[in-house]
Amino acid sequence: MPAAAELLSFRRFGDDQIVTLAKLVIENAFQPIVEATTGAVFGYESLLRGFDRLGFASPLELLDRAEGAGQLLALEHLINSRAVAAFATLPDFASRTLFLNFDSRLVGGEGDIVERLVNHLKRANIAPSSLCFEISERFDSGKIPDFSALVRQLRLGGFKLAIDDFGAGFNGLKLLCDQPVDYVKIDRHFVSGIERDPRKRHLLRHTVNMAHVLGTRVIAEGVETEDEFLVCRDLGSDLIQGYFVARPTTHLNELQPVYPHLEPGVRRLSSTLDSILIRKEIEQLPTVRESDDLDSVFDLFRRNPRQAFFPVLNANGEPRGILHEYHVKEMIYHPFGRDLLKNRIYQRRISHFVTPAPIADLDTPADEMLKIFAGMDGSDCVILTENMRYAGILSASSLLKIINEKQLKLAQEQNPLTGLPGNRAIRDHVQQAILDGDETRYFCYCDFDDFKPFNDSYGFQKGDLAITLFAALLRRHFIGEEKFLGHVGGDDFFVGVSGLAEAELRAQLMRLIDDFRSDVRQLYSPEHQAAGCISGYGRDGGAKDFPLMRCSIAVLVLPAGFILSDSQTVSTRIAEIKARAKASETGLVLELITRE
Repeated sequence: MPAAAELLSFRRFGDDQIVTLAKLVIENAFQPIVEATTGAVFGYESLLRGFDRLGFASPLELLDRAEGAGQLLALEHLINSRAVAAFATLPDFASRTLFLNFDSRLVGGEGDIVERLVNHLKRANIAPSSLCFEISERFDSGKIPDFSALVRQLRLGGFKLAIDDFGAGFNGLKLLCDQPVDYVKIDRHFVSGIERDPRKRHLLRHTVNMAHVLGTRVIAEGVETEDEFLVCRDLGSDLIQGYFVARPTTHLNELQPVYPHLEPGVRRLSSTLDSILIRKEIEQLPTVRESDDLDSVFDLFRRNPRQAFFPVLNANGEPRGILHEYHVKEMIYHPFGRDLLKNRIYQRRISHFVTPAPIADLDTPADEMLKIFAGMDGSDCVILTENMRYAGILSASSLLKIINEKQLKLAQEQNPLTGLPGNRAIRDHVQQAILDGDETRYFCYCDFDDFKPFNDSYGFQKGDLAITLFAALLRRHFIGEEKFLGHVGGDDFFVGVSGLAEAELRAQLMRLIDDFRSDVRQLYSPEHQAAGCISGYGRDGGAKDFPLMRCSIAVLVLPAGFILSDSQTVSTRIAEIKARAKASETGLVLELITRE
């Protein structure tokens, strides 16, 4: 708080001078909002600065005083018009979004703040879709009779809408259900310490899924640490805002187009089977822009008589929904349709006919995409995006084809000897598990010790018998949906387990090692059993004795709350642990991975 001498006291000037005084000291600070997977700037939130010089502890306190003095509309207009003017000076404003806080108490009052802003935008040559109004849960919009009408007015005008402070106020879930909003901003309460709190991770994951079903993007706000950033990104947040990205600044020349410390991260690897199949089936339909005139849309339907709908994008290339032929066919085929559209009283634009559609990132797993599609009853397609921009669509038939082809390929890739899933399924399991930090996860790599001399001495048929024996033991010891069994190849196996206590897993793996050692012993001749070894040749070609076969197991442990983005880290660490497991007396080594 500044010294008392620096404050502009309202005792001297009075509440009726709030706007006059605000003009002297209020500034707009911009805080970047970035794409979670690239670190590229998507837009900026305009935040109030200088309120403390008027003697207020927070912007909300200033707005509350202005509302009580009947000056809220004038103050909001001052703040927002300055923000728009500052936004227009940025070299990349045409490809960015400006997020403005909208005070719900202005709804239905005298004057039209939206109309005033529209005039500012026209003068600055800024498209309406470059502005997003943030509606806070701080005020109960459900009690404002004209609120729905305002939302409709903003949507039809091409503006974007966000629910601010989602989860921490009055009726954010109701707003998300009833209003076609573009973004949900997750309140800082649910982001703070999320890497240590499974309940917060669970809530964020389900909020993301729910929002995406409704065609809404998720912004995690108040992200202050790298751990919070990684968890929010990997649980599906589309956009990130907070001190870890950048602090708000009134010096606009400090803003960057990309924040390099966020760039390297990738939420999912695009080499998964799902991603390959989705990219093969994606259909890149022609798109309609909200700013297009309806005549051009009619021509598009005439040129594509077999196509019943087209995706609608805003000026920034973001999907807004679907335009169906049946919504506009009266205008297309009615003899007076065009004349009606040209009537100023009718005033219909493309935005009047848009219907919502579910949205998914290109790298969303096919099973999740099917849930998204099923959750949007009656939808014609899923709109796919890459880095927030339109990439194409998937129809219901294409999505079912992907699911069927995935199941067929996984069946084809099962190991013919053991019937266990192969390497692709193992990679996809690991990739999914490293992103799910709700429970402790264990990646267990099993490898036979001294298998080669046994195989050389007894032949491959006996070797295959040892392999099938171990696969049977795996199925006996690991049962349940939370356990994944895979066959890497030859005498190498994989077990993925989640949720068990380490002591319980250790005991289970030791029973597996002991049972295999006992059962595989029966495959040796009585002479070899009695000797406890078998003669063979080492890697150097020299004759030597080898002990009877056993299995060694290297286990990498990912604790609850720990999330990785790159599965290669798992492979690298496992290779290091395997050598120690083979050299150990018990054959079992567990290692906990921690962030360096």
